[in-house]
Amino acid sequence: MSSQIQIAFNNLYSANIMLLVQQKGSRLKDAVRQEVVEGEIAYFDQIGAGSAIKRQSRHADTPLTETPHARRQVMLEDYEYSDLIDRLDQVKTLTDPTSAYSQAAAHALGRAMDDVIIANANGTARSGKTGQTSVPLPGSQKIAVGGTGFTLAKLLQAKEILDAAENDPDEPRYIACPAKDITVLLSNTQVTSSDYNTVKALAAGQIDTFLGFKFIRTQRLGLTSGGDRACLAWRQSALVLAVGQTPKVKVTERPDKSYATQVYCAMSVGATRMEEEGVVEIATLA
Repeated sequence: MSSQIQIAFNNLYSANIMLLVQQKGSRLKDAVRQEVVEGEIAYFDQIGAGSAIKRQSRHADTPLTETPHARRQVMLEDYEYSDLIDRLDQVKTLTDPTSAYSQAAAHALGRAMDDVIIANANGTARSGKTGQTSVPLPGSQKIAVGGTGFTLAKLLQAKEILDAAENDPDEPRYIACPAKDITVLLSNTQVTSSDYNTVKALAAGQIDTFLGFKFIRTQRLGLTSGGDRACLAWRQSALVLAVGQTPKVKVTERPDKSYATQVYCAMSVGATRMEEEGVVEIATLA
């Protein structure tokens, strides 16, 4: 059983169980391409840009143009969450905590899903027929910290990098950054009055889009090798979330545990960066 449930024993203070502040589920899964896969390892093929050949004469032999072909590998990993609710503990509380435990389990796996996406967005991808080639995010896709936080100049630079690489302007683009960086962007003196009003509304949660990017606030971003915050900008299909099993919650009675109620949740997921040109790492002061 969870040793923490004794805190909820009824002392005539409250009849409700409240989930404490936490990120409730995944915030990033809907901002990436999702694929349902089977097996432990999945592969996603890539077709690159070819070049047209100018015709030199009438009735010439048909030219053959080799279309660039590559693939990315995704390895699925299993995640689970489980806890027990003692049958006698339920008698001592005013409410059945099973529903709250189920929510807590689902939220935990959702956060783990975001961690998988973040780690693979700017991490090392696996390419080749069997995933034998390591592909890091190149320096050309990284914006240096420059001793500043999240500035308008960095945001414009990220947009320029994606535009220059011919990322489809009609495809959704996203920015993942912590609350601190939205505040820094708002306080930046370089922002014009019209931009200021837009960023102010962004910080207040009234809008979520600026300069073509939909902002997703997350406090789960990692650090660069230099210890700075690694914010992310990406085109939706540039990141893939492979799902072998979606998070599923099971609530069962355990005869082997004095008939305690077990809340169990599990999933199998993996992620990869499909192409480096569709992802930008933006370093900001942590």
